[in-house]
Amino acid sequence: MPKILLVEDNEENAIFLKELLLGERYLVDHIDDGQEALLQLQCAEYDLLILDWQLPKVSGIEICRQYRAKGGKAPVIMLTGKLTDVDKETGLDAGADDYLTKPYSLKELLARLRALLRRVSLQQDAKLVVADVEMDTANFLVTKGGVEIPLLPKEFALLEFFMRNTNKVFSSDALLQRVWDTDSEASSNALRSAMRRLRQKLGEDGDNSIIENIHGVGYRMRGK
Repeated sequence: MPKILLVEDNEENAIFLKELLLGERYLVDHIDDGQEALLQLQCAEYDLLILDWQLPKVSGIEICRQYRAKGGKAPVIMLTGKLTDVDKETGLDAGADDYLTKPYSLKELLARLRALLRRVSLQQDAKLVVADVEMDTANFLVTKGGVEIPLLPKEFALLEFFMRNTNKVFSSDALLQRVWDTDSEASSNALRSAMRRLRQKLGEDGDNSIIENIHGVGYRMRGK
């Protein structure tokens, strides 16, 4: 489940956009300040960034420039009222992948987001296999031993994250950051509940689970 950082200082626009993106089953963090966005990017990972060009304290262009300079790889789409070729060139040179000029079509915005995310997904496997667990991310399908397992969105997102990062240990905080909205009220209890449901649906429990609980540290999915 892609996680998006939306940096937009217009509250009305931000609320509308966030609801739109949540309706498309994206995870969304919203920040209305450019400086805060830079701080957020130091401690969280995203699959895509939506940046308004004109922001308080630090512009969207500067956010993009600094993000790329520090090795940030996620696609960036700029929302701007600027129209000149020079402005467009400035944005692309800063590392933006695409831009939309205000006012823009919501259908076009969603189409461009999907296109950018598809570009990323082409660099990743759409079908994942760990032991007898198989996942088809394109069709939201998981099977174990050939039997389909119905998962809730958070369970699916957790399992996908583990399957892409086998044999690595992640703390509860790291998993909450990656799989839940940063501004949600999710806690370690929510994570434990989701993990318990996921293990039960996989037909595993305790020490026999492919997803191990490393006491006092976090969780790890055993790979090959």
